[in-house]
Amino acid sequence: MAGSLQQPSPPEARRGARLSRRSFLAAPLAAACARKPPAGGTARPPNIVFVMLDDLGYADFGCYGSEMIETPNVDRLAASALRFTDVYAGGAVCAPARCSLMTGLHTGHTTIRANAGTAPIRPEDLTAGEVLQQAGYVTGVFGKWGLGDAHTPGEPRLQGFDESFGYLHQIHAHSYYPEFLWKNGKKYPLPGNAGGKRTQYSAEIIFEASLDFIRNHKDRPFFLYAAYTLPHGRYEIPSDAPYTDRDWPRPAKNYAAMVTLADRQIGRLWQLIRDLGIEEDTVLFVTSDNGGTRQQNEFFHSNKPFRGAKGQLYEGGIRVPMIVHWAGKTDAGRVSDVPWYFCDFLPTAAEMAGARTPPGIDGKSVLPLIIGSSRPVHEHLYWEHYTYSRKLRRLNLDSRWQAVRMGEWKAVRPSPTAPLELYSLAEDIGETRDLARDKPQLVKRAEEIIAAEHTEPGPHEGGTFQFATA
Repeated sequence: MAGSLQQPSPPEARRGARLSRRSFLAAPLAAACARKPPAGGTARPPNIVFVMLDDLGYADFGCYGSEMIETPNVDRLAASALRFTDVYAGGAVCAPARCSLMTGLHTGHTTIRANAGTAPIRPEDLTAGEVLQQAGYVTGVFGKWGLGDAHTPGEPRLQGFDESFGYLHQIHAHSYYPEFLWKNGKKYPLPGNAGGKRTQYSAEIIFEASLDFIRNHKDRPFFLYAAYTLPHGRYEIPSDAPYTDRDWPRPAKNYAAMVTLADRQIGRLWQLIRDLGIEEDTVLFVTSDNGGTRQQNEFFHSNKPFRGAKGQLYEGGIRVPMIVHWAGKTDAGRVSDVPWYFCDFLPTAAEMAGARTPPGIDGKSVLPLIIGSSRPVHEHLYWEHYTYSRKLRRLNLDSRWQAVRMGEWKAVRPSPTAPLELYSLAEDIGETRDLARDKPQLVKRAEEIIAAEHTEPGPHEGGTFQFATA
């Protein structure tokens, strides 16, 4: 990847190559999916379980360097799985990251490029759920969707998911004691939380429902998108054990307890897969939607050894843990430093399912990495990040960040008028020494990539910060 770059194709060419959702779904099943033998030579395509925690920092798992938070189940899982060190979220905050994951597009092309009141993805957007549905999978999303509230085109049931349970709107997901959730497009009351009561903890309710999804569909290929809300703030949890006696601030105790609860849940999910005898038929991914927050980073050093935090395109805002377990396919304890990012999930899942990958997306299948390759996947990776004006109901265009990774080199522009910064991740993982003046040719290459990959964002006025209640 550090060598010569291919000339990026112009944005217009890539847009023209994209197959619309309507065209893809209207095609006959055999033609649309162009079924190939399932990945790994198995008799059936594998189940795909994608666990994505919310705001977990890169270094909050023990296997990624945590010295303060207990995560024994994930650490054991990592020892028997493939652990990636250089995987990136699709964006620096919730909605753009999830949009990239679902659509296979990076944030220079995605519909959603900011947390804009859960602005919905479009009817024409094609999701991983739809691709896997076409391949014969039963699909479910449990947790926080964040790509369209109830009664909008972005609802999961309109975007490729047979079952859904949890939060649709990201602001609704800020409370762990809501008065209701959404189940398959219908309101699901939680009477134990009515009138300010706090007896039904949503993270446990959603998790148990996701286990039922596995039990109910164990005999056919399934895709479980487990978008759990832990450990996102508010830092609410019924018990702060095992940190009760620590001399820590209350928010720190609660945050650590939430990470440890997520660890227990992942351990239970993994054990259920084994107990049902479907371990060899199941690929399990474990990651976070973006980097940890500044608050987490200050106390737990959640993003060490990186600079920055959630909401920034320095490494601390976008580099995330990624563990992949597939019994008999991933080598236990192997570590890979090959870079890839969320938009690669859709083509990877499609290849695993023996389905056709929609043309014109930015992602590339990383299945070869998962089953043993160490060859680079991308010549470069690209991100954008914006804030959003609630008052004007549009993106703050002057807030735009842009970043490119080119092999060992990382270029960052923290505002549209700022000069491009350049860092060697091989020698300066903390992005402390800007080498832009010393490496003008690399800066020029980065500028060319930015010009080729950026497209103007569409309107984001479809969202509202008031979530639906009926």
